[in-house]
Amino acid sequence: MEWMCIPRCKFYRIIATLQIITGIFVVLISVASLHRFYSVGYFLNSDEDTCQKFHTIKDSYADFDLKALNDRVEEVLVQISQLQNKLESTIHKMDKEKKSKTASKNITQSEFKIFLEEEVIQPLYSAHIALRLIRFPNPGAGRAPGSPVEDPLINFFTVEETRKYITGKGNRNGKLSIHGMNKTYNTIGHACVLMRKELEEYMNYEVGSYCRDDWDLAQKLMLGGCDPLPRRRCLARASQLYQRPLPINESLWTMPDNRNVRWSNYQCRDFNCLSSKNPRRGFSKCTGCFELEKEQLKWVTNTSAADFLISDVLAVKPGEIRIGLDISVGTGTFAARMKEWNVTVVSASLNVGAPFSEMIALRGLIPLYTTLTQRLPFFDNTMDLIHTSVFLDGWINLQLLDFILFDWDRVLRPGGLLWVDKFFCNRRDLDDYMYMFQQFRYKKHKWVVSFKSKDEVYLSALLEKPPRSL
Repeated sequence: MEWMCIPRCKFYRIIATLQIITGIFVVLISVASLHRFYSVGYFLNSDEDTCQKFHTIKDSYADFDLKALNDRVEEVLVQISQLQNKLESTIHKMDKEKKSKTASKNITQSEFKIFLEEEVIQPLYSAHIALRLIRFPNPGAGRAPGSPVEDPLINFFTVEETRKYITGKGNRNGKLSIHGMNKTYNTIGHACVLMRKELEEYMNYEVGSYCRDDWDLAQKLMLGGCDPLPRRRCLARASQLYQRPLPINESLWTMPDNRNVRWSNYQCRDFNCLSSKNPRRGFSKCTGCFELEKEQLKWVTNTSAADFLISDVLAVKPGEIRIGLDISVGTGTFAARMKEWNVTVVSASLNVGAPFSEMIALRGLIPLYTTLTQRLPFFDNTMDLIHTSVFLDGWINLQLLDFILFDWDRVLRPGGLLWVDKFFCNRRDLDDYMYMFQQFRYKKHKWVVSFKSKDEVYLSALLEKPPRSL
């Protein structure tokens, strides 16, 4: 029977060896950490110099986060400790099975290989990578004048892809770019620090493989202020049954094929479910916006004094409205109508409970996937028209609205039109909101206030940006 215990004894010896290696690894971590502090001179200076290294902004790195560095080292130590505990518990379990009369059969070579790969090698590799990624910044080395210093959050994040993304990428051969920079810096919103758990989940993927179907997580990050999101090096998933879209002469007013949408993160599983008659469709902001027979009536017929017709608006600046931006909650109907007048409109959208972006694109229009708080990705004085409907109403904070309107003013060209389409608010707040729109001293082509209900009112306006030629 002694030959039967040879594989088991060999396994015990390997486990014991791994425990010894783990212990040595912990010692090496401590030595390496001390060496890194030693190498940057923290232990070779006087008390005054050391204090200056940690607390001044002149000779060291102003925003270097020592707490984040400490957290990273602690995480590595925890990983090593967990691995050691796992190995010890495995040995105890095997000892119990050996003494028990119902001992399990000897472990096979393939099972042992899987154990080593998943339970030993992978944790050690993660700890190894985490240690190698810890580094002390060099504030001035190889940096062109005016270039930003290294991101102070580099040691805050643990997922390798996140750290690779925010690390500055040096230009080839050290040459300056056309912008005078010797590195390219990818950006993430500062709120990503507050949403670290979600961001790390978003960036924890296999490079080159298919991304998870996690657009809803990405949108959650965007709405939480973690915007712009980092790029990812995985392949976006599409519907397995994707069909060729309809030609442009049909797609504007024809419901798209259900098979062209991934429905896994929506309450509905087809476009019919998104009918206004269904109270459980998953969204409530725009009633009937997935019913094109109702959408076809918009901006071509009047239902109230607050409704403006596209023909009347374009007649204000005949031949001058060519490109525009629609910031509304909808499926691109405004852009579709303007396309019939040879005006190209980009539709800002988010997938709030339904596939708004997919619907806009399948209609042959351009969806701009952006949040309310993001600076518009257009240059100054370029848009002929900005149209907004439903998107803004009386819930919005006045200071937030102020930032938004100033950005709209930035991208709207001199003589361009701002079309405020049925903005609604409480009657007692109307004066505050009217001031927000009037502060820019735009020329009023149309200005209508009408009742929405007993306590709420609509404000519709067509305003022209002044030249402001300086």
